[in-house]
Amino acid sequence: MTTLEFCHELDFSKINFIERKIQITHPKTIISGAPKTGKSFLIFDYLSNFNSKEYLYIDLSDFRNDKQEIIQNIEEYVFRNKIKVIALENYEFDFKIPFCESIIISSKMKKELKGFRKLYLNALDFEEYLLHDKRNQNITHNFNSFLKYGNLPQTLKMNELEIFSNLQNLIKTINDNPTSQEILKTLLINIDEKKSLNQLFLNLKSKIKISKDKFYDECKRFENERIIHFIPKLNQDKAVKKIYSYNSAFFSSISHKKKFKNELTNIIFQELLNKNEEVFYLDYIDFYIPKENLAIVCIPFFSSIMMQSQLKKIKRVAIEHKIKEINIITVSNNEHHKFKNLEVNVLPFYEWALS
Repeated sequence: MTTLEFCHELDFSKINFIERKIQITHPKTIISGAPKTGKSFLIFDYLSNFNSKEYLYIDLSDFRNDKQEIIQNIEEYVFRNKIKVIALENYEFDFKIPFCESIIISSKMKKELKGFRKLYLNALDFEEYLLHDKRNQNITHNFNSFLKYGNLPQTLKMNELEIFSNLQNLIKTINDNPTSQEILKTLLINIDEKKSLNQLFLNLKSKIKISKDKFYDECKRFENERIIHFIPKLNQDKAVKKIYSYNSAFFSSISHKKKFKNELTNIIFQELLNKNEEVFYLDYIDFYIPKENLAIVCIPFFSSIMMQSQLKKIKRVAIEHKIKEINIITVSNNEHHKFKNLEVNVLPFYEWALS
């Protein structure tokens, strides 16, 4: 059996899908996203709307698929079998795609193709997670699992040992050499920290042999693939950036240390990432969203009586930037304060995420 014949026999009609807020709706779509966010299942979901003989699904990273054979024969095969949909996973834009009514592409590469709609898929937001978390019976347990185990769809069917082992393997999959793995681990261990790349490089250089070019190139790759996000300070391009990941559970998979505030702040960032907001940080303010003139601060265990000094600093910065509303995200506290023209809402993460 040829590679194309094997790929043509695949049938996705009986696969159970995790329903997502984002779906493929355009017949020609390029989908991208960080690893294991559910891109393949989004494609499977789209293909399930067709008869299996009408589509051709090819994963170009599958070792069983002969790429040269595909390149040489795909045009004739598509025409002869009256294929209506071609799905190319892990496509590198290195060969011509034959004419077809519908073409769905997944790729790490940033490319524009005329007539194609671009779609970006993040991991599950909290609302999507709630819809599919069958292990927990109340929202507090849902929140604890979301924080501890992360937001990748596959974790919903794994136990704790499997989740952390899987995340470690994912770090290895993302990187094809031990040096790159160490660079990524360095970034992940510093989520929600204000650290310069040079500071991180010097720290890593004291532990392993590494060049500055290699370090900076890999940081850029992680950013381009949206594995790591570097958040700038508002109107201060030269200020150090804050570091976040698309999945906060990476931290727990590589360290026995506990950084509860950092991990909670990272899942707040993940929610903002799903809302496609332009995000900055300010002194004493974790996230500032100019479009909404909104400040967000993570204080897991907030007390307005105990934290008067911190609250004064936050309010001072908010007034300085003419911010009208502050959301203080906590584990369980729920309060409301008004200071002249400034609204301060104190609310638990799950309430904020679902609002």
